[in-house]
Amino acid sequence: MFKKILIANRGEIASRVIRTCKLMGIQTVAIYSEADAEAPHVKLADESFLVGGPRVNESYLNIDKIIEVAKETGAEAVHPGYGLLSENTTFGNKCEEAGIVFIGPSADVIARMGSKIESRKAMEEAGVPVVPGIAYPLADAQEAIKIANEMGYPVMLKASAGGGGIGMQVVHSDEELEKAFVGNSKRATDFFGDGAMYVEKFVEDPRHIEIQILADQKGNTVYLWERECSIQRRHQKVFEEAPSPFIDEETRRKMGETAVKAAKAIGYSNAGTIEFLVDKDKNFYFLEMNTRLQVEHPITEEITGLDLVEQQLRIASGEELSFTQDEVKREGHAIEVRIYAEDPKTFFPSPGKITKFEIPEGPSIRHELAVAEGSTVTPFYDPMIAKLVVKGNNRDEAIAQLEKALEHYIVEGIKTNIPMLREVAAHSAFKSGDTTTNFVAKYLQGKVKAN
Repeated sequence: MFKKILIANRGEIASRVIRTCKLMGIQTVAIYSEADAEAPHVKLADESFLVGGPRVNESYLNIDKIIEVAKETGAEAVHPGYGLLSENTTFGNKCEEAGIVFIGPSADVIARMGSKIESRKAMEEAGVPVVPGIAYPLADAQEAIKIANEMGYPVMLKASAGGGGIGMQVVHSDEELEKAFVGNSKRATDFFGDGAMYVEKFVEDPRHIEIQILADQKGNTVYLWERECSIQRRHQKVFEEAPSPFIDEETRRKMGETAVKAAKAIGYSNAGTIEFLVDKDKNFYFLEMNTRLQVEHPITEEITGLDLVEQQLRIASGEELSFTQDEVKREGHAIEVRIYAEDPKTFFPSPGKITKFEIPEGPSIRHELAVAEGSTVTPFYDPMIAKLVVKGNNRDEAIAQLEKALEHYIVEGIKTNIPMLREVAAHSAFKSGDTTTNFVAKYLQGKVKAN
């Protein structure tokens, strides 16, 4: 096992990784930007190093500086968290060149699954069901229009290198598609350096359900049940729960086995997630693979009793999985909500100083925190400030725990999405489990009451 690792990330995920390392007796090295000098993860780590200015390209994306710090401190491995450099093949390759273990899959696998077009090809070759569409980049808007007319509107226009909803848009006509192609291709180029676009048939009112997998370096692969992530705004998740209230045991088994087949087909190792769209008839289609730890991993931990960061570390150090598929348990129901510094009506970021921060405590409540009272939320990073996780013996208990916890969650000095989270938790459609990906647009867009 590693004696020291560097966490190439910030916020709540950096603190989360540090917590597991402490339990395992592993020394930790944190990095931080000038804007994060007083951040909680900086204080939690055994060592902390400034890597640049406040903007991510000056600090958390400064690959050469991060590698330099890892070498200087004697870190044997790097945990990339999620976002930032977690799916950056250049970073993975440079870690390997420096003799530092990258805690995740190989750079080749990251590259293949990071391209939505290439990952679609890989899944088709593996016999995994995919949404009807094309598996090559479009030449221009006119080609997109031709294919869309062959499929029939509506279609989903997607950036091949996209993520977090960037470069993705549902379109309903030739005119709309022509305009969307230009705008989304430019956005994808600005964010990812790759403006390649493709189209898929739009699955109307789908569920977004994903399967967590673990795979060691010997090819042993298991699935850790599913998470439902259908409640989203701007194609980004805000509510996640495990297990899904929608699928039955037979569909659950089929999705899990399909995810394992997909992982094995590409030679995957470490923690990963296969994301699916599921229609009203429980047909499921491959959406994408996330070759890293997910934001919503705590709810899987809550129902399985496994520490996914610990499993990542053990796999990266060469250990085999210590359990089989039949030994993966599933107990209770867990829900996670993401708390953002944002206007609950418009979803626009709301930076500023947090003047009051009070969180509920209890045996069925878990927090993953990026801030503390007195922290300043800057405009430089993703505005998620915390995650609230609750667990119950069943879904009704978990929802009751969530409503109670949200009622006692207090953040002052900035706007947050807590009012929106409270409205979702209390909504009859959520309580009945009738939540597709259009839930926010259908029920809440612009209707949430202010704090």
